[in-house]
Amino acid sequence: MSLVKLTIKGISYSQTQNGAYALILNEVDGERKLPIVIGAFEAQSIAIALEKEIKPPRPLTHDLFKSFADRFDIVVKQVIIHKLVDGVFFSSIICERDRIEEIIDARTSDAIALALRFDAPIFTYKNILDKAGIYLNNPSAESNPEDAENNEVLSSPERFGLENESNESGWSKHSLQELYDLLEEAVQQEDYEKAALIRDEIDKRES
Repeated sequence: MSLVKLTIKGISYSQTQNGAYALILNEVDGERKLPIVIGAFEAQSIAIALEKEIKPPRPLTHDLFKSFADRFDIVVKQVIIHKLVDGVFFSSIICERDRIEEIIDARTSDAIALALRFDAPIFTYKNILDKAGIYLNNPSAESNPEDAENNEVLSSPERFGLENESNESGWSKHSLQELYDLLEEAVQQEDYEKAALIRDEIDKRES
C-alpha cells in the first residue's frame, strides 16, 4: 500500500460534539482533507507546537517526552496513520535509537503532537485517505449529505473554539506594550487560548 504525506491545516472546534476538536490534515499532493476528532488537551498541545512564539513556562506531557527522548538519543523518524476502525484512527510512531528502529503504537493525536516537536513527517495509507478524506468547500458535496455536514463543521477553523473578540470589545483598547504585557501574563498563567488571541492582535498591529 502506498503512503500519502500529510501536513497540518489547522484545528477546528466541532459544533456538533461538545468539547471536541477536529484536527484537519492536508494531502500534500492533492486536495483532500483528513479530519480527525481529538480532545481539548491534545488540541492545546498541538496548537502550542504550531505556535512557535508561545513557550509554556513548564513542559507539557509531549514536551516532557521530547526532552526524555533527546536525553536518551531517541529520534522520532515519522508517524503513520495506519488504520481506521469504526471512525477511530490508529497510528504508529517510528523511532530510532543506535540505528535500531522501533514501532510504537499511539493515539493519533499524541503521535501528531510528537511529530511536530521532532519535525517528523506524517503519513497515511492511500486506502485510508480514499475512505475518510473529504474535499472542504467542494461544490460536489451537495450530492453527499454526509460531506456537506462535514463542511459545515470544519470550514470555519477556530483556535481552541474561542470566539474571536471584536475590535471594539476586544484587544483594540490596549496599547501595543499592554498587549505584550498581557501576552506574557497569559503564557505565565498557562492560558494559551488567550495568549493565541493576543498574539494575533499583535501580529495585526505590526503587519
